[in-house]
Amino acid sequence: MATSRRPDGVSLDNLQGAGTKTLSRLNKLGIFKLQDLLLHLPIRYEDRTRLTPLGALQPGQPALVEGGVAFTDVAGTSRRSLICRISDGTGFLDLRFFHFRPEQLRALSSLRRIRCFGEVRVGVHGLEMIHPQYEALPETAPAPLETGLTPVYPTTDGLSQQSLRRFVAQALRLAEPEHEKSFRLPPRLAPELDALSWWDAVRTLHRPMDDCPKALERARRRLAYEELLAHHLSLARFRQEIRRRSAPVLNTDEAIKTTFQSGLPFSLTGAQRRVIGEIESDLRSGRPMLRLLQGDVGSGKTIVAAHAALAAASSGWQTALMAPTELLAEQHFHTFSGWLESSGVTTTLLTGKIKGQGRREALAAIASGATALVIGTHALFQDAVEFHRLGLTIIDEQHRFGVHQRLALRDKAHPLAALPHQLVMTATPIPRTLAILGYADLDCSVLDELPPGRTPVVTRLIPSTRRGEIIDRIANWIARGRQAYWVCTLIDESEALQCEAAANTAASLAQTLPGLRIRLLHGRMSAAEKDGVMREFKAGESDILVATTVIEVGVDVPNAGLMIIENPERLGLAQLHQLRGRVGRGPGDAYCILLYQPPLSAIGRERLKILKDSSDGFAIAERDLRLRGPGEFLGVRQTGLARFRIADLTRDADLIETVSASAERVLEHHPELVAPLIDRWVGRGVHYAGA
Repeated sequence: MATSRRPDGVSLDNLQGAGTKTLSRLNKLGIFKLQDLLLHLPIRYEDRTRLTPLGALQPGQPALVEGGVAFTDVAGTSRRSLICRISDGTGFLDLRFFHFRPEQLRALSSLRRIRCFGEVRVGVHGLEMIHPQYEALPETAPAPLETGLTPVYPTTDGLSQQSLRRFVAQALRLAEPEHEKSFRLPPRLAPELDALSWWDAVRTLHRPMDDCPKALERARRRLAYEELLAHHLSLARFRQEIRRRSAPVLNTDEAIKTTFQSGLPFSLTGAQRRVIGEIESDLRSGRPMLRLLQGDVGSGKTIVAAHAALAAASSGWQTALMAPTELLAEQHFHTFSGWLESSGVTTTLLTGKIKGQGRREALAAIASGATALVIGTHALFQDAVEFHRLGLTIIDEQHRFGVHQRLALRDKAHPLAALPHQLVMTATPIPRTLAILGYADLDCSVLDELPPGRTPVVTRLIPSTRRGEIIDRIANWIARGRQAYWVCTLIDESEALQCEAAANTAASLAQTLPGLRIRLLHGRMSAAEKDGVMREFKAGESDILVATTVIEVGVDVPNAGLMIIENPERLGLAQLHQLRGRVGRGPGDAYCILLYQPPLSAIGRERLKILKDSSDGFAIAERDLRLRGPGEFLGVRQTGLARFRIADLTRDADLIETVSASAERVLEHHPELVAPLIDRWVGRGVHYAGA
């Protein structure tokens, strides 16, 4: 067997004892080469460095023990178990096996001394261990103990801990320290971390000599730092590569822009004017725009996007705007059409439910260039959709889309044409740590000013036991000429079940409040049905809109100032904040009632209290990140970014600033290290990093 080869280039075929089935199981764990095996770190450790006398055992504690076999027998009638009692002069212990074979009974019966490891519990006849790991001991010479902690790895069916430990030991022998010289980071990138090499950190975590939390945490942070650095570099390199490409030069026609703005029923805020200027500068640069537009609920991102589409249209290029739901796509279509029609910008809607002649006409308009702005859902990136001159893509609510979907939309431009500009929008404020790391490929614009007329929303936490009282208050609210939302949530992801829950709630409210006009809205309704329900509600022709979370984004009814959210404990804070943003859009009081199911856990109560006490989406996002982790914000934007092997964005948030500065130094002074770092940590996910 080879003993001196770079771990990044060594195949798993080099492992002794790893057949086809074993390799397949390792692949399930994300282990495809030796380097992956070295980075498959323990989730915990077992202390087998010292023996515990049987008389000193404590229930609930894991322990390594040994003793002479007193007897072995099968006990019980309905549920038989194999019992092996051992003693060491200080006490006795029963080893119990519920699943056993006759051969195991015979083998244990023939043993004189045994060593085993497991968790101690109180049994029927004293202390016992259930299915402990055990080994036979020689009767004379004492068997040596482990010299360090025993690692316990994440595993899968058919792959034992013993096998993983054996394979890791081989990997450590193959990856000799001298071959890590080419992987050493430059000095002074992060002095407190660089003092420990990558190799030493890996070896420490796989083979800790003793239970020293500080040493283990130091090693973990060293690897977490490098992993975060690699991900940051993957995005930064993607940005560099994209910026080398050409993009359409999109110049805003100032006369058209002035006419457009003068026709709006509102004035732009200072923040909107600033961000529009940033985007226009990108669009006329001749290099692909990669810009993230953040803004709290109601900050006016849509009108900023409309200005970008206007610049593309007045320069003879098309814009594709992709929304996550048909309801939002339809809302955008009506909004953009109303704004842009007077400026001569033609708009087309394309969703999955547009069929037959309507679909053929839409596809023909897109392919011929007869339409300047195409608004749709995932239907936009299907093979049948061909753009005439795609110059700008706008992704709304970016965290709701998968990696492949965004790549497919960007790739709708002709392969030989200039690369389209890209504007990514989110109403879910991204915490600073995630913005630095997860969006290093994008310039960031923030709408930090709300348009005038937004009413502060009063949020109340009320248990579901007071549901009747809430319903009575709704009747009074409607009697004042106002409207209300009732949002139904389910912990089950099934859309059918959510729609059923909403339908049952609507029927129940209609029975309890027979004089009120109650309408139902959910994702399984046809586009025409949804449009009709929303038009009625917006026109004041219905009083209560019972809906699923489909109304999270894109719904604007100024007269609807009351929202009841059932089971809010089942949703993330970001989503709850989005839903709450549907009210407070017009004059008069605005309320959001969180109708929770008691009893709430301590964390559940803390989460809802955060929402109750704050209306700042960025502050809520920071707290949500600490409570729930980064997945809600990154979604599947980068394969790997939300699923770090070692780094934890909550625990390692203090490393992010260091990583950002380190990445700049590496790119400028040590470009030769970029590819090896990315290959080690990101690997096959690198293509998707800049989606």
